[in-house]
Amino acid sequence: MKGWICALGLATAAIFSSSPSCADNYPSRPITFIVPWGPGGGADQVARMASKLIEPELKVSVPVINMPGATGQTGLTKLVTSPADGYSIEVMTGDTFALFAAANPRFKLDQITPIAILIQQPSGFFASAKGPYQNWDEVQTTAATNELRMAVTGYGSPDDLSASYFRTRGFKFQEVAFAEPGMRYASVVGGQSELLYEQAGDIRSFIDGEQIKPVLFFSKKPVEGFEHVPYSGKLGYDVTLPQFRVVIVRAGTDPAIVKKLANAFAEVAKTKDYSNYLKLQYANADSYLGPEDSLQFMREWLSEADRLSKLNASAASPGVNSK
Repeated sequence: MKGWICALGLATAAIFSSSPSCADNYPSRPITFIVPWGPGGGADQVARMASKLIEPELKVSVPVINMPGATGQTGLTKLVTSPADGYSIEVMTGDTFALFAAANPRFKLDQITPIAILIQQPSGFFASAKGPYQNWDEVQTTAATNELRMAVTGYGSPDDLSASYFRTRGFKFQEVAFAEPGMRYASVVGGQSELLYEQAGDIRSFIDGEQIKPVLFFSKKPVEGFEHVPYSGKLGYDVTLPQFRVVIVRAGTDPAIVKKLANAFAEVAKTKDYSNYLKLQYANADSYLGPEDSLQFMREWLSEADRLSKLNASAASPGVNSK
């Protein structure tokens, strides 16, 4: 009965402006936390960490469900076709968000409302720690004349946009797409790929085990813990596209509900468990952003992705010198 009254209130809100907000009783049942990737990945890890920490704040269970497929678009479809009532939330990654910069994107920014960015990680190029390319100079020298294989998530991803950018600078990179993270990592360890696009936190076990090492980071400043590794800002490469994972709801969700969720995630960001998680992931210590700052971050990120997409498309056109 409570749910029916709430639905009726929404339907007639435009007529009866004095109707009580459904946010007054929110949340009154479990909230589904959609992860549009398989178990064990970075998005899954942050969702399960956040789910555990936010349940005491919201006083309801927040079960995590994995809905992998189509570079995260399967889970995003589920979110944007669910009611805008705050009972479905999702963790979206930069891999999916990059698809918003496509010529005819399936999704647009105005279909979602950000609640909080929970993690920001600098991306980079990595190589086998025991392979022939031990630093960026060796990669740069070889890639000027010989083709190097780059393991990426998929085409249209930040991986693709970044690798393609370097091709416009004369690097001979051949992208090899692996949807499964484990296969990407195994390809560079086993020598099937010379390079890997990734974030240090997602392959920490390989770094700690001295199997994979970073050769270049995409950042405007040195990356903490890897101060000896060159970064794009220092070398004059105009590309960053940091990985990020943001909690979103469907656009049109009651602002009061958005505020309740945002306040709860703000409390999560104050916990020691959250701080330890960021350190474990080699993430920025100031990763957390609230709704408004998250939206601004996403607009700027999308602007860079759009610039790179157009630059890469122009360089690939007939008659254009890619160097």
